[in-house]
Amino acid sequence: MKLAYPALLLACLLTACGGTKKPDEKITEEPAKKMVLKPCPTFDGDSAYHFVEAQVKFGPRVPNSEPHKRCKDYFYDQFKQFGFSPIIQNFEATAYNGKKLTSYNVIGTYNPQASKRILLAAHWDTRPYNDKEAQDSTKFTPIDGANDGASGVGILLEIARTIAKAEKKPTVGIDIILFDSEDYGHPENHKHGSAEYWCLGSQYWAKNKHLPNYNAYFGILLDMVGAKGAQFHKEGTSRQYANEVTNKVWDIAHALNYSNYFKMADSPAITDDHYFVNKLAGIPMLDIIEYDPAGGDSYFAKYHHTMNDNMQIIDRATLKAVGQTVLQVLYNEE
Repeated sequence: MKLAYPALLLACLLTACGGTKKPDEKITEEPAKKMVLKPCPTFDGDSAYHFVEAQVKFGPRVPNSEPHKRCKDYFYDQFKQFGFSPIIQNFEATAYNGKKLTSYNVIGTYNPQASKRILLAAHWDTRPYNDKEAQDSTKFTPIDGANDGASGVGILLEIARTIAKAEKKPTVGIDIILFDSEDYGHPENHKHGSAEYWCLGSQYWAKNKHLPNYNAYFGILLDMVGAKGAQFHKEGTSRQYANEVTNKVWDIAHALNYSNYFKMADSPAITDDHYFVNKLAGIPMLDIIEYDPAGGDSYFAKYHHTMNDNMQIIDRATLKAVGQTVLQVLYNEE
């Protein structure tokens, strides 16, 4: 999911799902600032690809399904193996159609005694229907969600694995949250959709944090970060709530020579998990999310919410670019 809307209407949340953008919206290019990169381990794109593939092999991770339950247990075991203290936050979410969704936010905590904490997040559930290619609801099919969900999670699991085996560890505390029930919003042809029926896991966590009085210095959300040739622009909600850290992340990406992925340009604002973390939890969080500047009225690439969101579009080089950038951000913090 993701809802796109003009930046000046951030508080309204009134546009329809599908990622519409204003045809006359302009982007602003600016040079990257030079960054001093501190010593940092190497992020393994092949290993991140493996973590994406492992999720897809479970099948569509739709709430209330058996693949969903088994994948939740897999995440718990991976965090435990990598020394990130695992927590399962159980909750029941209500979908747009009144359906009750048994849901799990899966959290891994590293260096819990550190007062300065960085929050990393992605959603792990998958779209229950391919509503951008199937108009008849009786023919809806759950999608693999290789990019829309699994790619961000795969990168975060590889970051956890890399830190676990690294001789030099980050000095900051790190909390990885895999949000559930993000993608169960209304279908494309639904006339009365509301933004609040998306991102149910982040909304729940923001109102019921896993630790009392939890706070983080900033957060980074990863969503649709594994497709070949992906471009990431500075998204509007990120710029409004977390502009300083957004610029920092893009500057680090350019210092790492990933300018072909991280564009020094703006994109329209969208409603994603970071919106609710910013608004409800008060933690400045940015969203690294693919933007298709040639997509006409659509914010997203053509695979979005279709059966084409599978392993064939996942690229190790894209995973590497995003993962190395986020890892470097962690190691640059003190």
